[in-house]
Amino acid sequence: MLASWRKAGSLARAASAGQRRFLSIHEYQSVNLLNSYGIPTPKSIAAKTPQEAYEAAKQFNSTGCVIKAQVLAGGRGKGHFDNGLQGGVHLVESPEQAKDYANKMIGSKLITKQTGAAGRICNAVMLAERRDPSHEYYVAVLNDRSVGGPVLVASAQGGMNIEEVAAKDPSAIITTPINFEEGLSKSEALDLAKKLGFKSEGAQSEAADIFIRLYRIFKDKDATQIEINPMGETSDGHVLCMDAKFGFDDNAEFRQKDIFALRDISQEEPSEVEAQKYNLNFIKLDGSIGCLVNGAGLAMATMDVLALHGGNPANFLDVGGGATPETVKKAFEILVSDPKVKSIFINIFGGIMRCDYIAEGVINAAKELSLTVPLIVRLKGTKEAEAKEMIRQSGLKIIPFDDLDEAAHNAVKLAI
Repeated sequence: MLASWRKAGSLARAASAGQRRFLSIHEYQSVNLLNSYGIPTPKSIAAKTPQEAYEAAKQFNSTGCVIKAQVLAGGRGKGHFDNGLQGGVHLVESPEQAKDYANKMIGSKLITKQTGAAGRICNAVMLAERRDPSHEYYVAVLNDRSVGGPVLVASAQGGMNIEEVAAKDPSAIITTPINFEEGLSKSEALDLAKKLGFKSEGAQSEAADIFIRLYRIFKDKDATQIEINPMGETSDGHVLCMDAKFGFDDNAEFRQKDIFALRDISQEEPSEVEAQKYNLNFIKLDGSIGCLVNGAGLAMATMDVLALHGGNPANFLDVGGGATPETVKKAFEILVSDPKVKSIFINIFGGIMRCDYIAEGVINAAKELSLTVPLIVRLKGTKEAEAKEMIRQSGLKIIPFDDLDEAAHNAVKLAI
């Protein structure tokens, strides 16, 4: 159930073309956002150098603290760094220990179950005061298609993988629909806090206020997901958001400048960042056949046909209907920059997109880049004849096909 809400697989994101929804921000940035709405968290300080970590840890000397690698990936605690350090989350007993951990974390790559083998660079750490909760809860605000609006998803079984909880005990998940305009009322929020089992009236009230404010952030900032795991009830009866994960709608960038200024492109695939500059819908995959297609649906179908013939695409790339020879050339540059690409399959249906524009961009790129990778081209539709004539006159080794299956078969064959 929850897995379907949180799923943001590469191909699903790509197929949404102009509906990408995957801006994430670091934990320390999420904490600052929570605090700006009056939501309580353990005290924390971000550090970008070992010395800054040392100075920050001094402020927690009496209680000790936790140091967390700031990498946009789940499973940090169970991950490992490329320098051998195990775990991206550690208890710290002294400023010297904080400095040592920060020295090993900052500038190294953390590898988790979500990053893949390449890992992601850690450019900062967050030090947070140690607050040991007596009970941990899970809370999330997100959009639910079945409800047709936002919901608050909560469970008394926090601090663990919520998908596993939902699979083993669906009754442990409480889903509360939220009125989009009005948000949660205090009575609705208090009722949920009681169902979850917060002990005292004070804790119930604090939890209710957090629920209300989380939705306020969700709406104000065009979030697609806010996840608090865990929300902790402390032994002295207070409620804190111990960890936070945010996602924001890319379509709202024009009105959420402050949020999108927090974007950390060092956590993203460089080729995807470059493609975004040219409004190319590109997602890097791990196959050997480069794909250049117009239209998300045709791009998905092209990848399926390649797989049917035993091949693996190296990317998803939809140049869209408004591409120019210049953007096609840039797309081509991105494709050939991947050393794993052994053949390139261009599959264009010329409706809004003109085939001769594609041909011009491909020919220019092939000449300038001294292309050695086999290039298979299938062009159909607007200006098809002109495009094929341009390719024929170019003198380049470009292999044309009319039949999709035949083209895909040869793209796979030449990539072996």
